[in-house]
Amino acid sequence: MISLGVINVSDRASAGVYADIPGQACVALLREWLTSPFEVDYQVVPDEQPVIEAELQRMADVAGCCLIVTTGGTGPAPRDVTPEATAAVCQKMLPGFGELMRATSLRYVPTAILSRQTAGIRGRCLIVNLPGRPKAIRENLEAVFPAIPYCIDLIGGPRLETAPSMPAFRPKA
Repeated sequence: MISLGVINVSDRASAGVYADIPGQACVALLREWLTSPFEVDYQVVPDEQPVIEAELQRMADVAGCCLIVTTGGTGPAPRDVTPEATAAVCQKMLPGFGELMRATSLRYVPTAILSRQTAGIRGRCLIVNLPGRPKAIRENLEAVFPAIPYCIDLIGGPRLETAPSMPAFRPKA
């Protein structure tokens, strides 16, 4: 079974102050766009770099997730540390993901330049950081998702098949 990780990084959601809407929005998109059967390893964690790092490592190394998507913690506020946690656990960074996500967000809000989304590879796992608002999650993930299945192919992960509404790009052999 293919395993995908979703981590909502939020002090308030992890404390139960409000519902975890961003993480659930991300899971809904994965279910909408992927036709391959998969299970979701789902966590809500506070904005604490060691906690985020430990969860990323667990999902990649122990749970065997081929893709981990985080929501939240990508802004400039002092407690926004998701990109730092991601960089700390990855062997390779993929700055093109963040560049495309910021360019996409700039079509909607001028403050997109404050966002620090990124992506990287840990072993056979792709980790992608998304913003914390459901609308922005859809806009950003929609922009980069066509490249995700091929990236996972290249790092030795399982083949992810996508719905016609979200075709994956794979170069012709």
